Amino acid sequence: MEVVSPNHESRFTNHDAKAFWDPPPGRVAVFRALQLGDMLCSVPALRALRTHAPRARITLIGLPWAAAFAERFAHYIDEFIPFPGVPGFPEQTPDLGALPRFIAETRERRFDLAIQLHGSGELSNLVVLAFGARNYGGFVRAGAVPPAPGFMGWPEDEPEIWRYLRLMQFLGVSPRGVALEFPLADRDWEEYAALARVHDLQPGQYVCVHPGARLLTRRWPTERFAAVADELANVVPRIVITGSADERALAARVQGAMRRPAVNLSGHTRLGSLAALIAGSRLLLCNDTGVSHVAAALGTPSVVISSGTDVRRWAPLDAQRHRFIYHMVPCRPCAHSECPIGHPCALGVPVERVAHASRDVLQEEPVHAA
Repeated sequence: MEVVSPNHESRFTNHDAKAFWDPPPGRVAVFRALQLGDMLCSVPALRALRTHAPRARITLIGLPWAAAFAERFAHYIDEFIPFPGVPGFPEQTPDLGALPRFIAETRERRFDLAIQLHGSGELSNLVVLAFGARNYGGFVRAGAVPPAPGFMGWPEDEPEIWRYLRLMQFLGVSPRGVALEFPLADRDWEEYAALARVHDLQPGQYVCVHPGARLLTRRWPTERFAAVADELANVVPRIVITGSADERALAARVQGAMRRPAVNLSGHTRLGSLAALIAGSRLLLCNDTGVSHVAAALGTPSVVISSGTDVRRWAPLDAQRHRFIYHMVPCRPCAHSECPIGHPCALGVPVERVAHASRDVLQEEPVHAA
């Protein structure tokens, strides 16, 4: 479903973008050193950039794990450079010994355009400006002095997908839709098929329950996931609990709290086979974390419980297929990894509300085949 932006684009067209494309840049760097969900939300911007500059060599600079993301999105990304981190970036422990080599490598590329697609720019602009590019694009906080003509004000009030499409527009690049993507390779389907044979999983005949999230503040209580999963077991033949290898204990707690049987595949999938599993699922029940964007990319209906996150920023654009459930508290959005006040944003979302939304989605969405 195509979704239009809630804001008018003219508010961000205050400079001449032609200079960025005359001559067309041959080498473009995109800096986005973040996790899976953040990366998927940047795909519409990458798609627009590739369409506008089909001959450019686009280099993604991101967290080391994103080498696999760059490979999966090779139709938009030509090269990957791992970012070693710097002090102040919360996503990784910085490898300060690797930083001089990293800066030297980026400067050797002689980028024609370096785009800060990372965020509002307080720290990330310093990183990107060190690349020594001919031109730059990115964001600054309201009231800050832009370090170069290609920097625009950070759009606080827009969904994540549209924030980065705004920057593309500012740089003279037309959006090519807001749809997310998650390409699945043959290996992904083969691994999924093997799991499906072992556990008797038929496409459209199971629900995936994903109770994990990287931050504890983003997790709805395990016993509530178990209660909703028991409800859904009355509607579909199989409940499948998913998660990473680090989330096995969490998944086991959900399974142990359930009254009905469930298949626990936590730690038994790679990202690709997990995505294929979600593609075959009738519904994904999860926290507001990376897999929710995988479901949006694959068209799998979802019910997402948002604890602590910025609702305006992270809610799926298709509010009919993807139900985003939250309890508003004054301290949202939350910057804590563990809640110091008893986690009212999570506890304020009752089981009945999530179960009702899940049943609604199951009734509205036809059974589909992967």
